[in-house]
Amino acid sequence: MKIIMLSWEYPPKIVGGIARHVEEIAWSLANIPGLEVHVVTCDFPNAPAEEITRGVHVHRVAPFEAPGGYADFVHWVHQLNAAMHDKAQSLIEGWLAPKRKGSAKRDPKKFTAKDGIILHAHDWLAYFAGVRLKHTYRLPLVATIHATEYGRNSGVHNDLSRYIHNIEQELITEAWRVIVCTNFMHNELTTALNTPGDKLDIIYNGVAADKFQFDFPEEERKAFRSRFALPYEKIVMFVGRGVREKGAQVLIEALPKIRSQYKFTKLVIAGGGSKQHLMEQARGLGVGDQTFFTGFIPDDELLRLYKVADVACFPSLYEPFGIVALEAMAAHTPVVVSDAGGLPEVVESNVTGTVTYAGDSNSLARGIANVLQNEEHAKAMADRALEKVHSVFNWDLIARQTDAVYQRVWEEYSKNDW
Repeated sequence: MKIIMLSWEYPPKIVGGIARHVEEIAWSLANIPGLEVHVVTCDFPNAPAEEITRGVHVHRVAPFEAPGGYADFVHWVHQLNAAMHDKAQSLIEGWLAPKRKGSAKRDPKKFTAKDGIILHAHDWLAYFAGVRLKHTYRLPLVATIHATEYGRNSGVHNDLSRYIHNIEQELITEAWRVIVCTNFMHNELTTALNTPGDKLDIIYNGVAADKFQFDFPEEERKAFRSRFALPYEKIVMFVGRGVREKGAQVLIEALPKIRSQYKFTKLVIAGGGSKQHLMEQARGLGVGDQTFFTGFIPDDELLRLYKVADVACFPSLYEPFGIVALEAMAAHTPVVVSDAGGLPEVVESNVTGTVTYAGDSNSLARGIANVLQNEEHAKAMADRALEKVHSVFNWDLIARQTDAVYQRVWEEYSKNDW
């Protein structure tokens, strides 16, 4: 069976969590006998247009140019989808050509499980290509909804949000099955997007824990750590975009309160994008010198930052899952999160990490201070978190669960008229 995954981001193009999810689930799916995985995605400077990595066929395309430039982001998304459609169409045509044997059109219903094709669209940004391919070739479409416009903005408040919200509903309607990453997202789709609950499959995200298994000698570790903090300072790290929903502003507000209990605390905020408003907030609170903004940080350095941090903190106001929390758990770093969205399903309070109240800087400060002041308990929680990464948030397990969805879809599709 051939799987065509459609995603607007894929490493090295990383905007949010979708890129990591698609890359790592694709790697594990490619290990399952009988599956051939193709990812059609956006191009990126110096990234090859075509490559096979860890068994995954990656096809990168440039959005079609628009005379006078793109009117807005949605226009760019449409142009990208047009290019993704054409690439995926060329793949499908190539697979079908030997089977047509002179007939004008081959009935997809005559596919076998061995030579079947399933489309898999990730979020609304892949809707247009996915649905067009579905109807052109009469193929089943699976969708993964990673987040919703309603959730990101605590409602739908303007024309752009209504447009995206409607596209999300259309994608869910067109999909044979819809995958979500947490019970929280299951509830959100049934309430905010009117999705039938029995159309949804809950499959947790995972993390490639082996990427943290690298040689990191003590002297190298000390030298790397010295780039961010003095030897006697404790590092609290955050990685993510500077948007309100990720909660970095709550963490900065908590920093003076943390330092009142643990004076030598340094906050390291990693990641690209606009952070000027956060820098100004830190200066206004008098902790500008205790807050380090790394800007864009390469993957190899980010992995090392996880390992030298004393606490990894993710105080989101909206979070469908929280892959960054998983990465910290895989790095064996104590984790503090908010109780927003799916985070309490990832981090079990006082067992595998510390869970605080979303949007509450006092609660967040207490949680972080407790970790810094109770190192033995923090280490015990980190130990259990690492065990859970291997037993629950394991990509091989998750890939088998995803393949089960594919097999179910293909079996149902094969027995029914279009």
